[in-house]
Amino acid sequence: MDDLDRRIIEILQKDGRAPNARISRALKVSEGTVRRRLNKLINDRTIRVVAIAEPEQLGFHLSAVIGLRTDPTRTTTVASELAALSETQHVAVTTGRYDVLVWVNVTDAKALSDFIHHKVGMMGGVRQTETFVVLSAPKRGPGARVP
Repeated sequence: MDDLDRRIIEILQKDGRAPNARISRALKVSEGTVRRRLNKLINDRTIRVVAIAEPEQLGFHLSAVIGLRTDPTRTTTVASELAALSETQHVAVTTGRYDVLVWVNVTDAKALSDFIHHKVGMMGGVRQTETFVVLSAPKRGPGARVP
């Protein structure tokens, strides 16, 4: 990946629907160059083109981060099981106080309680959870910063 690829990605991170013609004008390269670069970035799995929905607009008015302590032999399995649940937005195996961190979007406090008690609580290998309700999220982004 070179500087041109990075600049294409930066433009798309600001406007994922930017047409190739506009990108090519901004970067002073041909539209064909932009099209080829984009196809390569997508085919190499450097970028994904997706629609990022705003949780609140879809009825998910409560977000939370849940830290889980797991049996060491079950950490990867627990993370995979969590990743398969529709409520989860992001799942990470981590170092530190928790073995797994999971970000969830749910409709309300009852849905969060049900998720914790009936889904997470029933998973084999989960020893302990701690839940952090998100009060506000001044920054919430879909992807990595372009270096």
